[in-house]
Amino acid sequence: MSDTATPDRRPVILVADDDPATRLLISESLQASDFRVLEAADGAQAVEIFSADRPHLVLLDVRMPGMNGFDACAAIRRLPGGETAPILMMTGMDDVESVNKAYEAGATDFASKPINLLILNHRVRYMLRAKHNLDDLRESQTRLARAQRIARLGHWEWDLKTAEVRWSEEMYRIFGTDPQSLVPAREALAERIHPEDREVVIKAINEALSQGKPYSLDLRIILPDGSPRFVHEEAEVTADETGRPIRMAGTTQDITERKAAESQIRLLAYYDGLTLLPNRLMFTEKLNQALANAQRQNRLLAMLFLDLDRFKQINDTLGHSVGDRLLQGVAERLRKCLRSGDTIARGGDPRGGGGDNVARLGGDEFIVSLTDLTRVEDVQKVAYRILEGLKEPFKIEKHEVFVTTSIGISLFPYDGTDLETLLKNADAAMYHAKDAGRSNFQFYSKSMNAAAEKRLTLENKLRRALERGEFQLHYQPLIDVDTWRIVGAEALIRWRHPEIGLVSPAEFIPLAEETGLIVPIGEWVLRTACAQIKAWHDLGDRNLFMAVNISGRQFNQEALVATIEQAVRATGADPKCLELEITESVLMHNAEETVQTLEVLKAMGPRISVDDFGTGYSSLSYLRRFPIHTLKIDRSFVNDVTTDPGDAAIVAAIIAMARGLSLEVIAEGVETPDQRTFLLQEGCRLMQGYLFGRPVPAEDFETLLRGQAGPQVAAAAGAR
Repeated sequence: MSDTATPDRRPVILVADDDPATRLLISESLQASDFRVLEAADGAQAVEIFSADRPHLVLLDVRMPGMNGFDACAAIRRLPGGETAPILMMTGMDDVESVNKAYEAGATDFASKPINLLILNHRVRYMLRAKHNLDDLRESQTRLARAQRIARLGHWEWDLKTAEVRWSEEMYRIFGTDPQSLVPAREALAERIHPEDREVVIKAINEALSQGKPYSLDLRIILPDGSPRFVHEEAEVTADETGRPIRMAGTTQDITERKAAESQIRLLAYYDGLTLLPNRLMFTEKLNQALANAQRQNRLLAMLFLDLDRFKQINDTLGHSVGDRLLQGVAERLRKCLRSGDTIARGGDPRGGGGDNVARLGGDEFIVSLTDLTRVEDVQKVAYRILEGLKEPFKIEKHEVFVTTSIGISLFPYDGTDLETLLKNADAAMYHAKDAGRSNFQFYSKSMNAAAEKRLTLENKLRRALERGEFQLHYQPLIDVDTWRIVGAEALIRWRHPEIGLVSPAEFIPLAEETGLIVPIGEWVLRTACAQIKAWHDLGDRNLFMAVNISGRQFNQEALVATIEQAVRATGADPKCLELEITESVLMHNAEETVQTLEVLKAMGPRISVDDFGTGYSSLSYLRRFPIHTLKIDRSFVNDVTTDPGDAAIVAAIIAMARGLSLEVIAEGVETPDQRTFLLQEGCRLMQGYLFGRPVPAEDFETLLRGQAGPQVAAAAGAR
């Protein structure tokens, strides 16, 4: 057997009477009916027992010594649990005053003595059953109120006959008030509805009353502090037997958080997270609508494609944080340029004028749409306004950042009737604006489209050229005119496509730079040139050096040093016979970091040459700090050195400066004996150009090396 006692689940009845005989009779009768009985001899004892044991029901005699039944009843009602416990008052008095006093004290019922015990038992069971039902009802109401509080859902009822409105407690919380501050009434509630939503709500109520149909809608209410709150309201009408509406009941739910979440989702889906401008998705939807309207109304529509000039340089130099702040600043100025009051740039953006007319497509690309146009001149005005709006520097952190934009413009219906065509043509016009010098705008023309298609085709072919082995290197000899010997070679890339033939470097190199393909192409050039100089060294001339051009993109790659090390190690080339040619502009970009990179390269062994010297903006103070070996005089100065005193003076100054800095100097583009003579007289003995030899394939260059002799080379040069 278990040692655990079975709990006594019988209802507990407290009997309080100063007459022991009466208590005994009542107690025995109740116990026989399966009740558990507690006894008290007076009112004070009854209150004490109730506080300790919480009986289910109390029988109180009215007349007791000390605390009488009335006072005991009132005291029990004030105790925890006492407010709902059934209390039956027992007395020999049957006057109305005593009955009223008993009920005023909080009695549930009243019984006269002598007590009919059989009836008392039934009465007790009835009162307990009524209490149980009442407790269930209260619990249900509590659960409902809790659920409504959690769901932020209130309910209400409107009596159409009396105009009385009844609210649940949650309704007060939703309206941000309390019963003392607001008495529910339709007029008072209507005033709390947001003015912009009031007409919609009144219309829904009237239709519900006239047609008997329920309504469901979202609206805003105004809280006492003036802030709005979103609610969802549903209501239905109850009619009498004649079909006449007599009551309307409904629910009101606080959906402010849901609306905020929906707004955030919409923001993420339709707006650019950085600039808060519409993104490509929203722009596409809006512009398709605008195109349909323009077609119906036979109106013009303009699309302006904007690309920031040299944004990547700013981003790479000052960091992505400054780049992001710059994009935000540009977005804000574009909004101001397309202010909502402008008749040629209308938008419905809640954050500022022109918000829906300008979008960020990604990166540093923006798109502006102008609708409801009557004249092309209006488009020009906006384009000028944008260019002017971006002229002032942006103050970001400790920097003053200057940025301009190139704008391409396409017009509906002249340049296309669908979004894709207009966007493509505006993009083509934008590239034309960049080619025209940047910081300007250009309208689309068909010739631009043809050029853009050609460029795209060339780009696609260029992307496959490396893997298909379509590149080859030609080598131009570099001559020491004192000895007439070939002392070096410059590796120059050539692209021979199987279908379109030889493609000019002037055509594909800028495209490779722009697309970033110059990095893998440059790595291929470096490895191939290293392998070739190693092969020529094996022929016997170990003093021959190889000059290789390093593009700006290559030089700014973190992996540049590792790439050169790998090329040298893989081919076995002598790094001291490798000369890296870097343009003057690349050299001066972020000069402090450039010095560090060059020092690392110098320690590896390669020589550093400054290509196209004189065409950029070198600072002599930095030039002295750079660990460079050679200056190459640009061919633009050499070309007119015998006819233009200015060019002659520049060349003479470069040679003298190089001598003063203990640098070698090489003259490029030497084509005539007179140019050679002038350069030699000024002290430049290293030259390259058509006078000495054009760039040739490796086999032909090798032939020159094998047959190299002073008089023979001199004779060949004289013949040219």
